[in-house]
Amino acid sequence: MKFVLIIAIAILSISCTESVVTKAQSEYAGQERREIKSLSADDIKQLENGQGWGLAKAAELNGLPGPVHLIEMKDKIGLEGTKLKKIEKLYNEMKKNAVPLGKRLIELEKELDRGFSKKTIDSESLKTQLSEIAKVRADLRFVHLSTHLKTPEILTKEQISKYNELRGYGKGDPCKNVPEGHDPAMWKKHNNCG
Repeated sequence: MKFVLIIAIAILSISCTESVVTKAQSEYAGQERREIKSLSADDIKQLENGQGWGLAKAAELNGLPGPVHLIEMKDKIGLEGTKLKKIEKLYNEMKKNAVPLGKRLIELEKELDRGFSKKTIDSESLKTQLSEIAKVRADLRFVHLSTHLKTPEILTKEQISKYNELRGYGKGDPCKNVPEGHDPAMWKKHNNCG
């Protein structure tokens, strides 16, 4: 009987230890191997290519279309001729301004990471670096959001409505209605689906 009790206590002890170790493991585990700890490979790719990186959600999710998605959907929303050329021009201007800012943000994040890695950062340099990162990020966000501000001037209300419908906005449960062309996992993540 004592032997069975000892075995039961040992098993219980091992399972409790495993549970504590599992709970202690960070959701960031594995990210310590990134070149820049705060940026994923996808983040870097988007920043280098002038992509939105989620910076224009305030406009996008409030009915102000983005130029890249308008161009992708041009046939479905009837975007052609002069209107299409204007949207393409907006996109090209946005990209021209966003790419250098995105690359600068990557460099600044790399510097910040390097300071922590080499243990050369202090409160003063941290504050300076974070201020510069915040400025570049704000400038980059301005580029994307201000571009969204300009698209409604070019489009008809019907085109904007069709755009929002095709993007899946305002159509029932976003967790069950992933718009065509979207990665389902990323869409659900961005819409806080369980």
